[in-house]
Amino acid sequence: MHRRQFLKCMTAAGVLSSLGLMGCTPLYKPAQQAYVIGGGRRTHHRFVAQALNMDGSLRYELPLPARGHGITVHPHLPLAVCHARRPGQFMCLFNHANGEQIQLYSADANRHFYGHGAFSADGRTLFTTEGVSQTSQGVIGVYHVGEQRLTKMDEFTGFGIGPHEIRTLPNGNIVIGVGGVHTLGREPLNLDTMAPSLTYLDANTGHILEQAHLTDPKLSIRHLAVTQAGEVFSGQQYRGEPDDYPPLIVHHKPGQALQPLGGDTLDWARFNHYIASIAVTDTLIAATSPPGNCYGLWHRASGELIRISPLPDASGAAADNGQIWLSSGQGGISQLDNSGREQRFYSQYQWDNHWALIDA
Repeated sequence: MHRRQFLKCMTAAGVLSSLGLMGCTPLYKPAQQAYVIGGGRRTHHRFVAQALNMDGSLRYELPLPARGHGITVHPHLPLAVCHARRPGQFMCLFNHANGEQIQLYSADANRHFYGHGAFSADGRTLFTTEGVSQTSQGVIGVYHVGEQRLTKMDEFTGFGIGPHEIRTLPNGNIVIGVGGVHTLGREPLNLDTMAPSLTYLDANTGHILEQAHLTDPKLSIRHLAVTQAGEVFSGQQYRGEPDDYPPLIVHHKPGQALQPLGGDTLDWARFNHYIASIAVTDTLIAATSPPGNCYGLWHRASGELIRISPLPDASGAAADNGQIWLSSGQGGISQLDNSGREQRFYSQYQWDNHWALIDA
């Protein structure tokens, strides 16, 4: 755009309009201090947790010792945790309003982190997905949340190997995407015997409440979204034959069978065997695929596929106020309204798999 047009877009009361690209009319007017947070990459193999204000300016960047993955936001306080990418060795507790590091927590001996966590509804407890380093035996770390530090109080085990994303349910319990894959570093070792599950645990005792299984055990359950009604959507990574393309997203209500979302074989082939992030509103479901360089959009009520749209290195997904926000490792940002209409922006900041929207 010409400079005058670009400045006109910047002054519009729009979201990320200073990133300046496809159209000047905003679809959503967020709170003045709203911002997005996610893992980011810089040159020379430097990694950060970064936050962007909704006028497109960089709010802060927080250096990390290695690549970050999931971002867990405290329900009440301006605290967040950036979790290391699996098999990770750190969690970074920080003030998500100003980017101040509060604590860098190193993994316990013979443990590694799997990249995700979830706060309890009262914010007093953090649950993290961890593993025994030699076996990938799944561990849920249970941490007390203080003002200045995380302190490990307990561990839950016995539910499977290779847990990945974890979410808190409206009833206070937790649900885990158990991938079922034993790895050495990131190299899978047990593809012939992998046993993934969607696992529900009592948050107080770690007791298994329910485990749901897909009919194809080569579908490693990875990423989750949870609704206010306690419904779970999970995204999978397919570890089977390279020319097979099963459905990669399922919907689950506790006590019922897993139900795949709509799409034919050619549709699922677009996602190249991997779902990175899922976001759900009252009307829509969106999911990203970095290796597929695309995102998918489905009707919430029916599970019917609406479209698959290109988005290079499609990464994070977040929902707020009926809107869906999608990020890209190449800087692209897509905003979808409640009917699925898209407005796309561009930023100079590369984003990792996950991010969070803070509607301050």
